[in-house]
Amino acid sequence: MKYQIIPVTPFQQNCSVIWCETTLKAAVVDPGGDIERVLTEVNKLGLTVEKVLLTHGHIDHVGGANKLALHLNVPIIGPHIADKFWLDSLPKQSQNFGFPAVEVFAPNQYLTDGEEVNVGEQSLSVIHCPGHTPGHIVFYSKVSGIAWVGDVLFRSSIGRTDFPQSNHQDLVNSITQKLWPLGNHVSFIPGHGPMSTFAEEREHNPFVADQLLG
Repeated sequence: MKYQIIPVTPFQQNCSVIWCETTLKAAVVDPGGDIERVLTEVNKLGLTVEKVLLTHGHIDHVGGANKLALHLNVPIIGPHIADKFWLDSLPKQSQNFGFPAVEVFAPNQYLTDGEEVNVGEQSLSVIHCPGHTPGHIVFYSKVSGIAWVGDVLFRSSIGRTDFPQSNHQDLVNSITQKLWPLGNHVSFIPGHGPMSTFAEEREHNPFVADQLLG
């Protein structure tokens, strides 16, 4: 699985274009905005986008999703249905965070833990990781050893849990019980900031390092 990270919106959210090298079929993960930049990159890479994938319902991750999907005539897939209330609140989120107005939309398909999503001939595992939001999911490419973790985990940090229906212990459990078992070798692309590895975070993350949690 190949990828190109495109930071979008004033929040510098890591939108990713991911694709299968064999077919050049692609997906866009978390297009929060700046859709023209995303389309320019897709065209430059010579890719055919076949779906939009969402990790969770916060506006900096989904603000451009419907516009992009309509432009490309492709489906929106994800997140878990527990984040429906976030998608339903998009007009209010727009106002609260100073984003351009975004209308309510529904994905073509919600996802559940254990499902798989195909991008060309590549496969992504769907891992439900509640905590930051109740319906947050992670996309994992076992072949490439890469996870798109949204706002679950960051380099030296973890997601905020001061939002409605967030839960700190659920987040810690998601990281330690669902992500760590994938293996220390896994690299991850967070929703914001630089990439890291699970090994690095298990060693040094001040919130979820192994020595802190026993």
